[in-house]
Amino acid sequence: MKREIPVWEKANLTVEEAAAYSGIGLNKIRELSNDEQCPFVLWVGNKRLIKRKKFDAYIEKAYSI
Repeated sequence: MKREIPVWEKANLTVEEAAAYSGIGLNKIRELSNDEQCPFVLWVGNKRLIKRKKFDAYIEKAYSI
């Protein structure tokens, strides 16, 4: 039995989940997370995950993206 965990309780989000969660487009999230200095991206092999708490903090501080 697979239990669905709400997005706001997950530590890491897929790019699709991050887009739905934040209202920011998939391409913009990919563009931001391609930067080697990106504070909220976690690479697991070729899979890109978004660290939800750091992503929230990034959005909170950002004036424009």
